[in-house]
Amino acid sequence: MQRRSSSYGFARHLLFALATLPLLAAAARGGGGGGAGSVEARPTAQVLTSNRGMVVAAAPEASRAGAEVLAAGGNAMDAALAAALALAVVYPQAGNLAGGGFLVVRTPDGVVRALDFRETAPAGASSRMFLGKDGRPVPGASTSTALAVATPASVRGYAEAHRRLGRLPWAAVVAPAERLAREGFVIPDGLSHDLEDERGLLTRWDETRRVFFPGGRPLAPGTRLKQPELAETLARIGREGADAFHRGEIAARIAAFVREAGGILSEGDLAGYAPVWRAPEEIRFGDLVVHTMPLPSSAGLVLRSVLAQLEVARGPGAFRPDAAAYHVLLEAERRAYADRNRWLGDGDCVEVPLPELLEPERLVRLGASIDHERATPSGSVPGGLAREREETTHLSVATPDGFAVALTTTLNGSFGNGAIVPGTGVLLNNEMDDFAAAPGTPNMYGLVQGSANAVRAGARPLSSMAPAVVEKAGRPFLVVGSPGGSTIPTTVLQVLLRTAAGEDLGSAVAAPRLHHQHTPDVVFVERGRAASEVLEGLRRRGHALRERGPIGKVHAVSFSPDGRLVGAADPRGYGASAAP
Repeated sequence: MQRRSSSYGFARHLLFALATLPLLAAAARGGGGGGAGSVEARPTAQVLTSNRGMVVAAAPEASRAGAEVLAAGGNAMDAALAAALALAVVYPQAGNLAGGGFLVVRTPDGVVRALDFRETAPAGASSRMFLGKDGRPVPGASTSTALAVATPASVRGYAEAHRRLGRLPWAAVVAPAERLAREGFVIPDGLSHDLEDERGLLTRWDETRRVFFPGGRPLAPGTRLKQPELAETLARIGREGADAFHRGEIAARIAAFVREAGGILSEGDLAGYAPVWRAPEEIRFGDLVVHTMPLPSSAGLVLRSVLAQLEVARGPGAFRPDAAAYHVLLEAERRAYADRNRWLGDGDCVEVPLPELLEPERLVRLGASIDHERATPSGSVPGGLAREREETTHLSVATPDGFAVALTTTLNGSFGNGAIVPGTGVLLNNEMDDFAAAPGTPNMYGLVQGSANAVRAGARPLSSMAPAVVEKAGRPFLVVGSPGGSTIPTTVLQVLLRTAAGEDLGSAVAAPRLHHQHTPDVVFVERGRAASEVLEGLRRRGHALRERGPIGKVHAVSFSPDGRLVGAADPRGYGASAAP
């Protein structure tokens, strides 16, 4: 795929960001034009500064694993991979050996690369594999059964990233994760709570029930969990490389387990998987350049489209920092997600009309179609349903020499399909659910998804994961990403706009977030966080608001002008920053 670059006059977008900051900062203080009590005080992000290196991940143990590798002489890639492997031990909600993800890296010489280690549909997959006799999706088939398992990709991806850009021996990168699995870690409140939330999924599987629900109850906070089977799997990966997982005894165990449970994953699928280096998407605005993932990620299209529409829709004149600004932003998101949901898929397997979708005159027309006074019904903006589960995890790593890694990885749903493969300690993914199970058939909302993301053997499902490395005036500026399914691109965008306008990273990460994804036709609002006047202004313009829990869990690193690195872990989770 060719690298895409665009400006679309994005210098004016920075004015948009600058204009919004007074409102956003006031809302954070409890004001925002709404007076005292118009918004809940927001939690404070966990922030750390260092002039040696920074690792920010979803669990403190994983961040410390990365920092340990930096202290031992490793580079940013070594640290990112050590943290990712540690997440497979201490953050089973999304950290994994049998999932997949994306990685964007900037090396000290300024070269930016993107690694696609997204899972693929097994060779035995077919477009009707999740449909019943009536042609409609069978409930749960693509989420909680063995059929839901796509070909695992993370170990191959991590090993390839290390082969290309690592410094320390591979075994040294794997060692912290192996130690955490063998010696154990203390269960935090958040993990215990998540286990209880997913009890129905997890207790369906004997081995998972044994590991996470001793005595029939989820592991209690403060319990030390040791995982000797997972430790041995990691030890073998450390000694033998990725083939220890993708070939031989471990691969045979995984394939046999999936097959006996009714799935289609084979040893051949595992042996044949290969990650792909891709040209990153490159989006320019002002003196910033955002590097993010191309297809099969939708991040490039969504970010590019939204920013281009904002330039047109705002029009000339001063920007007023009120609900009108959010209205325009949400309307731009609605139009971008309509394209995302209808047209995007794995560009290696289907023809995706990206040049036409991102043609500048078309984006001008989209922006011009935004009515400043009224929300446009999504039914008037053709598209489909964004159907993507939210439990993913992101980590950011940077060193003062400009080496920066943004890595997002997932099992898809929280704890994947819930099954631990006996004898390996490995949790399986349910990534097949990210395909459109029934293109052309109305789903439970009465909407139709595009065929570009249909189940195809060997295809990668469409994703919203948006790891990003941002440069300013040719120098590294921000490393950022988030979990959150379809909310990921808008989460990254909002943090980016805030930091670009001068807001400190901790405040930008903790700030309230809003989201529109075309379908369902609602604005998602974090419960109790946004200023009441903003919400009322959106309602007056015809937006339907739907309160929900946290939107995203951002883990980011910024480069300060004085050379310090600032790490910020989102207070919506229990992640942390760590430095060597």
